[in-house]
Amino acid sequence: MKGKKIIRIMLTVFGLFVMVGFLACSAKRLGGGEQRAWIRINQLGYTPDGIKIAVWGSKSSNKIESFQLMDAETDEAVFKSEAGMPFGAYGPFEETYRLDFSAFSDTGKFYLQAGNAKSPVFSVNKDVYQGTADFVLRYLRQQRSGFNPYLKDSCHVHDGYTMYGPMPDSTLIDVSGGWHDASDYLQYSTTSANATYHLLAAYRDFGEFFSDAHLANGLEGKNGIPDVLDEARWGLEWLLKMHPREDWMFNQLADDRDHQGLRLPTIDSVDYGMGPGGARPVYFITGEPQGLGKHQNRATGTSSTAGKFASAFALASQIYEKKDAELASVFYDKALSAYKFGLRKLGVSQTAPNLAPYFYEEDSWADDMELAASNLWKLTGDDDYLNKAVDYARMEKITPWLGQDTARHYQWYPFHNFGHYEIGNNETTAYYKEGIEKVHAKAEKNAFYRGIPFIWCSNNLTTSFAIQCYLYRKMSGDETYRELEQANIDWLFGLNPWGTSMVYGLPSWGDTPADPHSAFTHLHDFPVDGGLVDGPVYTSIYNNLIGITLYSPDEYAAFQSDLVVYHDDFGDYSTNEPTMDGTASLVYLLAAMEDEAVSHPSVSKLKRDRFGAVIRGDETKKLVALIFSADEFGEGAGYIAEVLNREDQKSSFFFTGNYLRKKENQGIVDKLVRDGHYVGAHSDQHLLYAPWGNRDSLLISQEEFEKDVIENYNLLKKWNLDRSTSRFFLPPYEWYNDTIADWVAKMGLELINFTPGIRTPADYTWPDMGSRYVRNKAIFESIEDFKEKNKNGLNGAIILIHAGTDPKRTEKFYHELPKLIELLKNDGYQSVTIDKLLNESRN
Repeated sequence: MKGKKIIRIMLTVFGLFVMVGFLACSAKRLGGGEQRAWIRINQLGYTPDGIKIAVWGSKSSNKIESFQLMDAETDEAVFKSEAGMPFGAYGPFEETYRLDFSAFSDTGKFYLQAGNAKSPVFSVNKDVYQGTADFVLRYLRQQRSGFNPYLKDSCHVHDGYTMYGPMPDSTLIDVSGGWHDASDYLQYSTTSANATYHLLAAYRDFGEFFSDAHLANGLEGKNGIPDVLDEARWGLEWLLKMHPREDWMFNQLADDRDHQGLRLPTIDSVDYGMGPGGARPVYFITGEPQGLGKHQNRATGTSSTAGKFASAFALASQIYEKKDAELASVFYDKALSAYKFGLRKLGVSQTAPNLAPYFYEEDSWADDMELAASNLWKLTGDDDYLNKAVDYARMEKITPWLGQDTARHYQWYPFHNFGHYEIGNNETTAYYKEGIEKVHAKAEKNAFYRGIPFIWCSNNLTTSFAIQCYLYRKMSGDETYRELEQANIDWLFGLNPWGTSMVYGLPSWGDTPADPHSAFTHLHDFPVDGGLVDGPVYTSIYNNLIGITLYSPDEYAAFQSDLVVYHDDFGDYSTNEPTMDGTASLVYLLAAMEDEAVSHPSVSKLKRDRFGAVIRGDETKKLVALIFSADEFGEGAGYIAEVLNREDQKSSFFFTGNYLRKKENQGIVDKLVRDGHYVGAHSDQHLLYAPWGNRDSLLISQEEFEKDVIENYNLLKKWNLDRSTSRFFLPPYEWYNDTIADWVAKMGLELINFTPGIRTPADYTWPDMGSRYVRNKAIFESIEDFKEKNKNGLNGAIILIHAGTDPKRTEKFYHELPKLIELLKNDGYQSVTIDKLLNESRN
C-alpha cells in the first residue's frame, strides 16, 4: 500500500499525523503553531548546469529577504542569495517568491531554507533524469490491449465490428491491439498515432538512453531492441489494422458505453450489442458527424486523424529503413496512402460520443497535415511535400491554445506542433517563439511561471509546452525561455502549490499520486508506474462536474483555492486520471532532459533574468566583463581608459547620445575604439522606460523607444559602429520589463544587465540620499563578498561601474579600478569585452 494511503488511514483513525521526509505539503505544526510557509521543489532534483528554481509560498502576507541552500549531511549553508522580488498571491498563497540558486553547481543532497520554511531534501546531480523515460514506459505497457503484459493475459480480442464504413455495418474486422486511452478502455486513433510518433521521435533523437529489458510482447526479457521502439511498434501494428486498405481508415474503437463501472480489461464484460465481452464498434472516418446514441460530434473532414497516421508511418519508415527493409516499405506505402486519405476531405475527425455529450473536440487539422508532409519530404526527398508542409504551417502558425485561458477538451490537438521542428527553418522557428511568448507573457506574472490553462489534461499541455520550448531552443540556440521551459518540467515533479509530483511513482522517494482514477489501483492496489495524471483544473470546472465524490480526506485541502484544485483521490476523475498520450509525450521530454544533462548540458551557459536579459556569462571560466556606462556625467572615462591601457585590460563602454554629442567626449571614444574596447548603445536620451513603483507598465511607446535607440546608433556611426558590430544593449537605468525586452529583440539587439549581488551600480549615489548612499568601501566589500560566497566566485560576472557621477558624490568608485583589477589578476581572472564574454559562454 502506498504511503499516502497509509496517511489517510492515520487521519481517519487518529485525527493527527506526523509527516516525514519529503511530505512537506502537509499543514504540519512548527513550534506549536500551524505552518504558514512552504518551499516547493522539483523532487527529481536539479542538474549542476541547469536552471535551479524553487518557490516559497506563504499563507500570510509575510515577506522574505533571503534564502540559503543547506548541505543535507552537514546542515551547513553552502549558498546564500537574496530572495528577489515578491510575486504576490497565487492559488492558496498570499505571497510567493522564486528562489533562484542556478549559480550553485556542486553535486550532492541539499535542502533550502527561507525564514521558518524548509524544503524537502533534493539532489543536484547529472543523473537526476537517468532512467526516468524508461520508467514512464511502464505505464504504456500496462495500457496495452490485445495481450496485456502486466496482467499476463489477453483482453478485447474480439474487436471489432464496423460502423459508418463503406462495408455493411457490423462487419467484423480484426482491430485488436493498441493501447487503452486512459483508465477507461476506449481506443482512439488520434491519441494513439500521436503517442506512437512521440515514441518514435524519442527513439530517433535519444535512443541511447533507453534500455532493453522487455520483449516485443512487453514481457520481461531482452530482444536486442530498445524498449521504446518495441512500444512504438505496438502502436504501429494497431495503426496498420486501423488503416488496413488504401481507402479504409478508422478513427475509434468502442465508445462511452465503456463507462459502466470498474473492472480490469481482461474481465471487461460490457455489452456493445454483441454480447457481454464481445466485439466493440470501430468507427470509420467519413468526415461527417457521428454518434450512435442521441449525441453526435461535429466532424468536418478526414485530415486531422489521417495526418497523424501518415506522420507515424513516415517516421517509422525512416527508422526501419536500415533495420527491416521489408517493414520499412510497408510503412512507406501506408504513409503515402494515409496522407492521400487526409486529402479526401480537408477537415477534422472528432471522436464519437454515445450516451453523453463528451468527446474529443479537435478543431484543427493543418498541423497534422504539416507534420505528415514534412516527414514525407524527409522520407521521399520530394520538395513538393516540403512546400505543402510550409503551406500548412502558415495556416496554423501557432497552436491556438497557447496564450488562451481555456479551451474545449482536446480542441487543439496535438498540444504542440512537431511539424514546425521537422521543417526546421527560420520561419517555423519564429512561429514556435511567437507561441511561447504568448504563454511567457502570462507566466512571468506569477512565481510558478504558470501560463498553462487549467483545463482537463492540463499536465498534457504542460508536457507539450515544455517540449515546444525545448525544440525551439534546439532550433534557434536562443536561451531566453530556458527558465520557462524548466518551470513546466519542475511543475510536473512537485514545484506546484500542492508539492506533489504528477507522475505515479516518480520519483520513488517523493510525494506522487497514490490513489489515481484507475481500476488497477482502486480495486487491486496494482501500481500504475509512470502514468501522468490529468492534472489540476480550474475550481470553476471542478465545481460543475457531475459524479465526483472524494473517497478520503483531502490531504491537500490546505492548498486548494478559488483558482485551481488537484486531488489525489480515486473519486476525482477530472484531475487524477492517468492518460496514455500525455504519458507518451512525457517519454520524449524526459529522454530529452536526460540527454541534455549527460551529453551536452546546455546550448549556452549564459544566465538570464526573468525578462531575458543576459546577466552573467559562463560560470566555469575565469572571465569577467567590466562595463562602464555614461550619460550626463562621464568625467572619469579618460582616467578609466588610461588605467585599462596601463593594466592591459579590455572592457566595454555604453554611452548615451547625450554623452556622444559632447565634443569633449568624442576624443575619448576615439581612443576606446582604437584600443580595442567594446563601445555600445545606452539609449539616446537616457529615458526611463517604466515607473520605479510599477515595472510592468510603460512610460513610452514602441515608436518612441525605437526612435530613441536608432538615434543612439546613428551617433555611433561616427566610429563605424552599428547594430551588427555593437548589438549588445544596456538599457538606461538598467530598468526594463518584458515589453522592452521584446522591443530590444525585435530591433536585432541583445539585452544585457549587470550581475545581481555586486553593488557597483550603487556608485552613483551621494551622501544626501541618506541610507541609499553606498560608500566605496561597502561597494568593494560587496565584490569580495560575492567572490567568496558564490561557488564559482566571479566567473562570468558582468560588473557595471559608472564612468561619471554627480559632483555631489565626491568619492568616485572608478578611482578604485586599479585595486579592482589587482584583485581580479591575483585570483586569475581575465577582464574581457562583453562580446567576448558572451560568445565564449555560447561555446
